[in-house]
Amino acid sequence: MEKLRQTLRVKKERAILVAAILAKQKDGDDLFELTALAESAGALVVDRFQQKIRRPNPATCIGKGKANQLAERVERFKADVVIFDNNLSPAQIRELEEIVKVKVLDRSELILDIFATRAKTKQAKLQVELAQLEYTYPRLTRMWSHLDTVAGAGGAGAAGAVGGIGTRGPGEQQLEIDRRLVGKRITDLKRELANIDKRKIREINGRKGLFKVSLVGYTNAGKSMLLNALTDADVFVEDRLFATLDTRTKKWKPDKGSEVLLSDTVGFVKKLPHQLVASFKATLEEAINADLLLHVIDVANPNVLKQIESVNNVLSEIGCGKKTTLLVFNKVDIVRQIGDLEMLQTLFPDALCVSAKTGFGLEQLSEVVSAQYKGSELLLRVRSSQSNGKVQSFLRAYGKIIKEQYKDSFVLIEANLGQNQLPDLEKLKPQSIEIIQS
Repeated sequence: MEKLRQTLRVKKERAILVAAILAKQKDGDDLFELTALAESAGALVVDRFQQKIRRPNPATCIGKGKANQLAERVERFKADVVIFDNNLSPAQIRELEEIVKVKVLDRSELILDIFATRAKTKQAKLQVELAQLEYTYPRLTRMWSHLDTVAGAGGAGAAGAVGGIGTRGPGEQQLEIDRRLVGKRITDLKRELANIDKRKIREINGRKGLFKVSLVGYTNAGKSMLLNALTDADVFVEDRLFATLDTRTKKWKPDKGSEVLLSDTVGFVKKLPHQLVASFKATLEEAINADLLLHVIDVANPNVLKQIESVNNVLSEIGCGKKTTLLVFNKVDIVRQIGDLEMLQTLFPDALCVSAKTGFGLEQLSEVVSAQYKGSELLLRVRSSQSNGKVQSFLRAYGKIIKEQYKDSFVLIEANLGQNQLPDLEKLKPQSIEIIQS
């Protein structure tokens, strides 16, 4: 089976998808997401196979009889790889490969492989490598078979054996060498990423006082295209899963008197491998520290409800479950059944309909975000020294001046201003601020 493990990448291979569904689960999984992931990795899906189980079989996950049926399907469909929607133990992978005679991947391994092909920047490459090594490390015993004694005196101390002076003795198993090398690389990667994370977190912390909006959503929902449509970000856009892994942050002015920071984040899927969540911690900090989340949803996707659920689960996992979130129905220009969109609007009446491609609905989105940024509108009476021009400039830029009265050395200004902008006005030290109406 060593040859089966020489490549972990699905590349134009015929794949059979498998899901072991626990009996206590109310709804089965139709493998829609795994199909998209497999195709994104370059596989041709030739068959799908599901089994209801009370508990995972410790040897094969699915039952032994079902594993034999799977082997028959592999032969019938001339499959090159079997991909499980479950996460498998190293022992289960080894046992299944012995039965089906082809390579077996689990869900996490597939996602890690896709991330590896998408990583472009140094940070993304380091993050993916760390996640892959942390996934691989506990699996070394079962995944690799080159465990012969290395560099010993013929394995038994015979004179003249390969290795020479200084290498003779009981030797060391290749497994231990692998573990030490992988362990050292993991340590080095964590150190390097920690330095990048510190810079990233300092950068995020340096934005205190600025209103932060983060785009989140299922992968390929159109977040990057929406960022481009709202700003001049010019982020790479392509119709595929995990097209971009790097966060982009741009200034965005939803309307007069509003300026926010808009960030794109890595796309989500259900059961995102915890190794990736940990490795992409700095990337996900954008969502964690955001004042407002825009949950971008592909309403043209037939599995939209499951995608919404997947994103909500990941948001809860990273601590964003209770954060203020605005649902944004994207791709309304290509919805085939208007009834489907109407059903979604009934389920989520506060969601906004937009098309990042055509620009439809972006003006309304800007208005809603601006209202969130400003908060409830206040009518203020501000007294300020005439020499303090910053107060007047601020009110003109971020509020709406209703009346100005100049008296001696001071000026009285009545203006409308958002409640969330009041602290910024106070920092300019006017002589007094009176709330006339809230």
